Amino acid sequence: MRTVITYGTFDLFHVGHVKLLSRAKELGDKLIVGVSSNEFNKLKGKNSIFPYEHRAEIVSSLKVVDQVIPEHNWEQKIDDIKRYNVDTFVMGHDWEGKFDELKEFCGVVYLPRTDGVSTTSLKKSLSAWNAQMEESLHASLDALKLIANQLGS
Repeated sequence: MRTVITYGTFDLFHVGHVKLLSRAKELGDKLIVGVSSNEFNKLKGKNSIFPYEHRAEIVSSLKVVDQVIPEHNWEQKIDDIKRYNVDTFVMGHDWEGKFDELKEFCGVVYLPRTDGVSTTSLKKSLSAWNAQMEESLHASLDALKLIANQLGS
């Protein structure tokens, strides 16, 4: 049995996550996914929308995922590879070269990301939408104040 492992935050879960995990599973018989803990995300300077428990539950619900483990720090990867007898370590291509030291312990594969979708782009879009809604709300409140003043005169 060939075991594959990958890691990620998996916040604002989207089709890019599904495709990456599906391609990772194609590289073996068992897919283990390390989901970054809330504490580790803080160390990485990331603010997750959803807590670890929710993100882990979403990932574990996928039929391609056989096991979910918490990711607590960068250093645990070698221990996990040994503990779970991992044959292949997988990450998105934006991490290319950053985990090559793991080739001493298993194969390392960097898979292409899905074009046009990322958690970062989703967060930026939501932030822009929020700013537009806030601006619209302020304009509406200003209009209501004007109407109230005219009615009160």
